[in-house]
Amino acid sequence: MVNVVLGSQWGDEGKGKLVDLLVGHYDIVARCAGGNNAGHTIVVNNVKYDFHMLPSGLVNPNCQNLLGNGVVIHVPSFFQELENLEEKGLKNARERLFISSRAHLIFDFHRRTDKLRELELADHSKDGKNIGTTGKGIGPTYSTKASRSGLRVHHLVNDNPGAWEFFVSKYMRLLETRKQRYGDFDYDYEEELARFKQYKEQLKPFVVDSVVFMHNAIKANKKILVEGANALMLDIDFGTYPYVTSSSTGIGGVCTGLGIPPHVINDVYGVVKAYTTRVGEGPFPTEQLNEFGDKLQTIGAEFGVTTGRKRRCGWLDLVVLKYSTLINGYTSLNITKLDVLDTFETIPVGVSYSVNGKKLDLFPEDLMTLGKVDVEYVNLPGWNQDITKITKYEDLPENAKKYLKFIEDFVGVPVEWVGTGPGRESMLHKDIN
Repeated sequence: MVNVVLGSQWGDEGKGKLVDLLVGHYDIVARCAGGNNAGHTIVVNNVKYDFHMLPSGLVNPNCQNLLGNGVVIHVPSFFQELENLEEKGLKNARERLFISSRAHLIFDFHRRTDKLRELELADHSKDGKNIGTTGKGIGPTYSTKASRSGLRVHHLVNDNPGAWEFFVSKYMRLLETRKQRYGDFDYDYEEELARFKQYKEQLKPFVVDSVVFMHNAIKANKKILVEGANALMLDIDFGTYPYVTSSSTGIGGVCTGLGIPPHVINDVYGVVKAYTTRVGEGPFPTEQLNEFGDKLQTIGAEFGVTTGRKRRCGWLDLVVLKYSTLINGYTSLNITKLDVLDTFETIPVGVSYSVNGKKLDLFPEDLMTLGKVDVEYVNLPGWNQDITKITKYEDLPENAKKYLKFIEDFVGVPVEWVGTGPGRESMLHKDIN
């Protein structure tokens, strides 16, 4: 059985918390895309764990965890994050953590050139704005992967005669192409190669053929949960291109990032923040550059886990959610941070876009069109009540349940979980059967 957790907006919806809630029922948690530009915060027994690259399933001491072939690996960050989690008391994590031999490696020169690439893209854009990269080298690594010049984990850990020399030669060619592209920059490649020679042995115990790993698990009827990174609106194909990440963040990326066929996937859980946020540049039709946006930002503590950047805030956009549902095929939804709306008298929800008075049929692919849309809102009544202590869905205020029902009816997908606070216990479940 394979179930999937995916972000439905622009990321930061709270996917890690749902994964944390579910991992007790799963044997394996796998990540299929992204790198250490992701960010999940999980609170367990009053201890806050920050996950950037590693799967959130590590908080369950009985769960195995896989970084799939679609993930890009910055090895120093991999070990640093693992050590940080261990220092906070996470047990036997090393024995339960695996890396696909096909995953691509992020080098520090990828990170160096990330900002140079950002400036290059800004120079060619109409408005001169940056993409909003985290500077972690994710995009440049996916670029070298696509150009077939990258290095994968198996290149590093290979013990065949001449394997290390092959690794060094490919590394040097890759570095030289970066300098040809961006000009000469000071870089201590000898120091990085020396570190990677040490990583070669340190990384070996974690490396598996992920195709064999996944299909053996499926054949053995293991329960597998796939943890998506980023969200649909940051997908390289279906997001607000070019203000997107460099990987397939939707349901298609699950198959290509883990080497599994579509028919093994059962449920797809879409995680939806009760309002909308995004980090970095790019269009955001329901953004509120006013006291409402400031209030959402303050109450919701909207700062990026990985970067610390302030998140832009706005009302829930059901045009985005319906588009996201169309592509990912959610079987149920997790509405998170509903409690942030506790003190709003009226809660607007975006339900359609129009340009020059003409309603659009679907979320537009063209940013020039998207930048011109007028959003039609439906104003729903607030509940003016603290819901953070509520432990049953049935006990939510009537207006809160009407808010959730409006979402369900609009997108045609049932709400199964509702987040009412930061702790792992603050998640209400609704029986949808």
